[in-house]
Amino acid sequence: MSAPPPPTEEAVPVPVPGAGAVPVIGNDKVLAAAQHIVKSLATSKNAADDMIRILSGFDHRLSTITSDLFPSPSPSHSHSHSRSPSDADPDPDPDPAFLAAFDAAEQLIHLWDTTPEALVFEAPEDDAAHYLAAVDAAVDHLAAGGPAAASGRAGVAVQLAMARLEDELRHLMLRHAVPLDASGLYCSLRRLSLESMDDLDASSEFDPATPHSQEGGGGPDTARSASIAGNNPFDDHLFDLVRPDAVDELRAIAERMARAGYASELVQVYCGIRRDLLDECLSVLGVERLSIDEVQRIEWKHLNDKMKKWVHGVKTVVRSLLTGERRLCDQVLAVSDELRDECFVESTKVCIMQILNFGDAVAVCPRSPEKVSRILDMYEALAEVIPELKELFFGTPGDDVIYDLEGVLGRLGDAVKGNLLEFGKVLQQESSKRPMMAGEIHPITRYVMNYLRLLVVYSDTLDKLLDDDAAGDDASHGGADEDEEYLQSLTPLGRRLVKLMSYLEANLEEKSKLYEDGALQCIFTMNNTLYIVQKVKDSELGRILGDHWTRRRRGKIRQNSKSYLRISWTKVLSYLKDDGHCGGSGNSLGNSTSRIKEKFKNFNFAFDETYRTQTLWKVPDPQLREELKISISENVIPAYRAFVGRYGSLVDNGRSSGKYIKYTAEDLENQLSDLFEGSLGSANHSRRR
Repeated sequence: MSAPPPPTEEAVPVPVPGAGAVPVIGNDKVLAAAQHIVKSLATSKNAADDMIRILSGFDHRLSTITSDLFPSPSPSHSHSHSRSPSDADPDPDPDPAFLAAFDAAEQLIHLWDTTPEALVFEAPEDDAAHYLAAVDAAVDHLAAGGPAAASGRAGVAVQLAMARLEDELRHLMLRHAVPLDASGLYCSLRRLSLESMDDLDASSEFDPATPHSQEGGGGPDTARSASIAGNNPFDDHLFDLVRPDAVDELRAIAERMARAGYASELVQVYCGIRRDLLDECLSVLGVERLSIDEVQRIEWKHLNDKMKKWVHGVKTVVRSLLTGERRLCDQVLAVSDELRDECFVESTKVCIMQILNFGDAVAVCPRSPEKVSRILDMYEALAEVIPELKELFFGTPGDDVIYDLEGVLGRLGDAVKGNLLEFGKVLQQESSKRPMMAGEIHPITRYVMNYLRLLVVYSDTLDKLLDDDAAGDDASHGGADEDEEYLQSLTPLGRRLVKLMSYLEANLEEKSKLYEDGALQCIFTMNNTLYIVQKVKDSELGRILGDHWTRRRRGKIRQNSKSYLRISWTKVLSYLKDDGHCGGSGNSLGNSTSRIKEKFKNFNFAFDETYRTQTLWKVPDPQLREELKISISENVIPAYRAFVGRYGSLVDNGRSSGKYIKYTAEDLENQLSDLFEGSLGSANHSRRR
């Protein structure tokens, strides 16, 4: 419905001396009458200025009236329009023009009240200006305590005007609110989800088929940087929460409501609307309102997704929404610093509490190692924005908000430490009894090392959190075989990493005992230890743990290599030893030939058995695999060549000589090249002689 026509020159009664309150028609006559009113009734320059201001509120052309010819302000007749109704002194002799201005203002206010569905600020701009001027006149008259105030007319007019301004404020804030781009945010969040790293999963069996057990693509450093960066479309970008062309109108309404003593109503309307709009923004960002019970019932896969959105949402809320909200409060509620701060806190309180409640719910969730990285993301996001929030929230209400934020931050930090302790317990208690085929790298080794590589991405944060927590889990003593001086040289995170890896190494030592073959135990230990060393060397773990730790593990690999050779090849080589009974003549020569033949047969059998077994064993690292083959060749080939050279003639004189001298030295070399490939060897390399 269109707005009612505002009073024009023809409709607004303007008192003219000697003629009573009769309408004056025509532009020139209006200006002349207004000039005459001001000159006749004004007793001071201040009074003249007041009258010109009131009259120009009804018609901007009246602002051209000059008050230069009026006397200087007189204290006895001056009028302050900054007074509130509560501290006004009654004017015993009000100016007729002042009364006339109120009459016109009252008429305009009542006229608009007859059409409540019409909106002042949807009418032409002059109409809105006229209405605001009428509100000013009514408020000034009520503050001045004139006859209209005493009779209650001014109070009624102000009450009607305030009720309308509340509606106008509500309408303007809703109509001109700038919505978030939901589709843009969805694409950004989807991109964040796709770029994030594979989620870790604490499994008692450490199933090698699960993603966390496999080798990652770009590594945790790359994945996390993508996750944290997130390409937030609102990062470091202030956007308008309300269209700029509506801010002046909102500020004009707020100023008049505050001057009229309706600050509480202003706060209620303003905060209610902004609170609801911020709640919608959180929904767009995917930050849901969930209770602690609801969060604890959510499956990890879905909770992980909500935690990622929370991290993304917190930064957007603080850097864009709350920063924009603060700016809007400063613009619209400039009339009062106290009012501005109160409205900002009240408008954003529910939004902040929703963010904090989710953080609290996550912090008290049951401990589980896979949650550590995501809780660390939440911790870092909140820690990052708290300084920015301190710049937005100040004063007593703001201090309460910051106190709550820091409380949640502390509880998230405690959750990180608690989940790390739980991770240590998982490593100590994991007791799967299924040995890996072929002595390969165990899934628990892949899991733990990828997990630890992920932790070092948060090294600064974890050093801070673990600095005063060394007593927990006996982390200060690190691994049992590490010297104290070395441990003291490490950071808090470094000491915790040494402790966790000592749990892993102890676990692997127990798992190696599942193999009945001692040589395979050595292969299993070498494979897993080398994998650990490589993961340390190729990541920030190397910087944190240092060369000392790495050297000790490489020494362990060398020890296991020697043990493997001793266990696996000593018996084979024993058949190539000269025991002093292989020479002689006559009968003794015949006995020697028999013994030589037996030695060749036993060697062939032992070598073939070892070959068939160890071709199925797996050494994934090509360098370690070649080093083992070379070590075996250096021990076996020279001994075999020497034995054949010395005693081969004793058995190489008959049709069945190939039965005893089955291989040449070159054949053995070829056979040994098939070891540790994890599959059946190639075709028989032997040749008949």
